[in-house]
Amino acid sequence: MNNDPSTKENLEKLIDKIKDVKIAMMTTVDDDGTLRSRPMKTQQTRPDGELWFFTGYASGKTHEIEHDAHVNLSYAEPDDNLYVSVSGKARVLRDQQKIDELWSADMKAWFPDGKEDKNIGLIRVAIDKAEYWDTPSNTMVTLYGMAKAALTGEPAKGGENKKINL
Repeated sequence: MNNDPSTKENLEKLIDKIKDVKIAMMTTVDDDGTLRSRPMKTQQTRPDGELWFFTGYASGKTHEIEHDAHVNLSYAEPDDNLYVSVSGKARVLRDQQKIDELWSADMKAWFPDGKEDKNIGLIRVAIDKAEYWDTPSNTMVTLYGMAKAALTGEPAKGGENKKINL
């Protein structure tokens, strides 16, 4: 990760935006180059830019990540007008200590044998780049911005848009 103070500040802001958005669409690359996406529950969002997910150790996404570690995570909170795209490198692993740390009772639906399930695995994503769009959630502010843009001919200011390179 870049040690520039503004990079650290941008990462903190990004983590703060996505930490409460529980579901991300994770996109992986299939062997033939096709992009495949599926919903994944973020188990942990770390300040150092690591994101953790449970997975079936013997699954299609595991194979795809082993073939090509590049992934994209799309987070959305439409009620708050927040949209985030995260690119990074994923790694599939079995780490019983981390499984124990992240385990919650709802995971038993996917892993009936609990934390010792033979098919349980983890995906760790290290963020490389991200971009977010965070627009005012107040409808009146948004409508005012659109009306002002229509009258002045200037593009509407849709809120904050930031690209982050780590």
